[in-house]
Amino acid sequence: MAMPLTAAPQGRRARRRAETRTRILRAAWGLFARQGFFATTVEQITEAADVGKGTFFNYFPSKEHVLAGFGEMQVGKIRAALEDYRRQPRPLREVLQRLVYALAEEPGRSPALVRSLLVANLSSEPVRQLWRRNLERGRRALAQLLAEGQRRGELRRDRKPLELCRHFQQTYFGVLVLWAIHPPSRLGERLEETFNLFWPGIEPRRRRESS
Repeated sequence: MAMPLTAAPQGRRARRRAETRTRILRAAWGLFARQGFFATTVEQITEAADVGKGTFFNYFPSKEHVLAGFGEMQVGKIRAALEDYRRQPRPLREVLQRLVYALAEEPGRSPALVRSLLVANLSSEPVRQLWRRNLERGRRALAQLLAEGQRRGELRRDRKPLELCRHFQQTYFGVLVLWAIHPPSRLGERLEETFNLFWPGIEPRRRRESS
């Protein structure tokens, strides 16, 4: 079952705003995937999303902020996973594995989109700054999830949560980039195989020795 991107907004007006924002984001990602970030104009995005230019700027100060919006959505998924773990007695391994698939949902639809995002990051300092901020926010949220796992005895305690988060991010982005460069195999299969290798390195030693 797919994990919700973020908590559902309350109220009709809030829902409409969230729906409009998501429509703009998805229209932009489709264009980035087909023609690249720098070749895509705000006018093309608004036409594809069927919104006015003024509406676009109500949600995003610039085209670069659309990429930041993608990062914000990913952070929202991590926070949703944290809340899910806190509310329900669900194994951490299951929560993390579902989170990996949720994070890969949008970029996994198009290797070209991932390549476009990489080019934008490598070519634009403002884009890199926005992404760095979202990566840090995501890392802090994920650290809370992993710290909770350590308190429950489901995760090794000889490494700080933020250190484990860096390894998680490096593993996830490594799979994503390699798939985008050479995509014949299915992303889901690569994620599952890599996660199954990653998990034994972060679970408690007694569980590794008994397995």
